[in-house]
Amino acid sequence: MTPTGKTLAPLATAVALLALTAAILLAMGRVPICTCGEVKLWTGDVTSSDNSQHISDWYTFSHIIHGMLFYGLFHLATPRLSMGWRAVGSIVIEAAWEILENSPWIIDRYREATIAVGYTGDSVLNSVFDVIWMLVGFWLALRLPVWLTVVLALAMEIVVAAVIRDNLTLNIIMLVWPLDAIRDWQSAAGI
Repeated sequence: MTPTGKTLAPLATAVALLALTAAILLAMGRVPICTCGEVKLWTGDVTSSDNSQHISDWYTFSHIIHGMLFYGLFHLATPRLSMGWRAVGSIVIEAAWEILENSPWIIDRYREATIAVGYTGDSVLNSVFDVIWMLVGFWLALRLPVWLTVVLALAMEIVVAAVIRDNLTLNIIMLVWPLDAIRDWQSAAGI
């Protein structure tokens, strides 16, 4: 199947949005890659300076879930919009979050309200891949039955909470309405 103008326009827009996101993050002073000088596929120690600096980490699962949620949102809100443009809309939301998440305001909020005392923000590489991981979640939600998408998202939340005592749900709660009970539980694990 040969790509047409209808399929190439969303793809070109998606690539341009990724490049624009990277450019904005660089202009904000974010480091391109980990200051360790390496690029790793996975880093699993959420307490290390490698966290949020490489291609994937425990928070990657949150971005996959974002994609599943965005798929559902655009499926319900924009049923006549092509899948390519729905994906572009999802990229806009995720990229905006990556930019906001790496602003001094949110970085300070993480340090103040969560157990991420030493959090310094994401590398540009990590942020761009967070958007790409979101697209993986979007694609999974497109391809899988709704019940399996829900089970997969819940399983990711449960496993990540069990392993690192954090996940998308806890992250949102702690940013919006920090609870001492959650912070104490997370701190007990040394995160």
